[in-house]
Amino acid sequence: MSNSHPLRPYTAVGEIDHVHILSDHVGVLMNGEEYSDVTFIVEKKRFPAHRVILAARCQYFRALLYGGMRESQPEAEIPLHDTTAEAFTMLLKYIYTGRATLRDEKEEVLLDFLSLAHKYGFPELEDSTSEYLCTILNIQNVCMTYDVANLYSLPKLTCMCFIFMDRNAQEVLSSEGFLSLSKPALLSIVLRDSFAAPEKDIFQALMNWCKHNPKENHAEIMKAVRLPLMSLTELLNVVRPSGLLSPDAILDAIKVRSESRDMDLNYRGMLIPGENIATMKYGAQVVKGELKSALLDGDTQNYDLDHGFSRHPIDDDCRSGIEIKLGQPSIINHIRILLWDRDSRSYSYYIEVSMDELDWIRVIDHSKYLCRSWQKLYFPARVCRLVRYIEIILR
Repeated sequence: MSNSHPLRPYTAVGEIDHVHILSDHVGVLMNGEEYSDVTFIVEKKRFPAHRVILAARCQYFRALLYGGMRESQPEAEIPLHDTTAEAFTMLLKYIYTGRATLRDEKEEVLLDFLSLAHKYGFPELEDSTSEYLCTILNIQNVCMTYDVANLYSLPKLTCMCFIFMDRNAQEVLSSEGFLSLSKPALLSIVLRDSFAAPEKDIFQALMNWCKHNPKENHAEIMKAVRLPLMSLTELLNVVRPSGLLSPDAILDAIKVRSESRDMDLNYRGMLIPGENIATMKYGAQVVKGELKSALLDGDTQNYDLDHGFSRHPIDDDCRSGIEIKLGQPSIINHIRILLWDRDSRSYSYYIEVSMDELDWIRVIDHSKYLCRSWQKLYFPARVCRLVRYIEIILR
């Protein structure tokens, strides 16, 4: 047996929920001249509307249409600037029905729609539109999406744009959208340690941006370039001919590079929060130590004297150790290691990190402690390419 009645959402006994019917009936009024008492004009297109519906749905329109201003006069015609007819049509549909269809719209229209949601005070619509934009980020739209997210301080959308740009930094630098970024958005991107493109590529992208935006303060933009990270050849053959930086700035960068420890330079690195980057998935490899293949397989349960762990000789000069090379320079502040715990022995050790395998910085020093089993280690965030673990005492 069947019937022709449409399916209705489940409601508790004694409750009636016909919100969908209300939405359909009110939606019929949209763009209809009948009963309308105000008209909006967007891009020379007329949008008849109903004051009471707009005021009930939005505090902005309540103040505009019932606040005693010129727009509150009967049959007023209100021009709206800085928006498009397509985006305003979507907003009216949402106001009248509580619905909006995003998947078939162009990114530019969606960003205009998001701007209207922010301007007129629809926080739930703003959040839902932001969530959808997070799912369609690509090289072509991420810069203009971030520009809007940065302008309106939308934290979730901003964060997702940052993650996408960090993982595709070089492609973002060469995209057309990068040239159209506002100056605040541009600086907030390239000043971040996790925007880990080669410094030469960043400099050339900023140089192109300056050519595309000749009215901006180029000196302020160029301060974002980390000149000491560039080689002498790049400084002399790429930076100097551009004329965007003074000879003194170039000489200062050469001086810093030659006089500083390598690990004191302000490196950029990939940031992948909450994930283990010491795995083959991210290109990590064990370059020193025995049984190298066992250390990065992620199996912390199945190990014995013959397999499933790595080790190194303990010598007096502390030259031996287990050394891991990460797939790329990365920002880390946490290391978890499992020391051998199938007997009663304890270990003293330290951990160092490096970028070039020559200059090492000690981030963990447990040389005066006896340790065993799981070690959960935290330290100030650092950019590194290599991590080495050295045992100095076994008891």
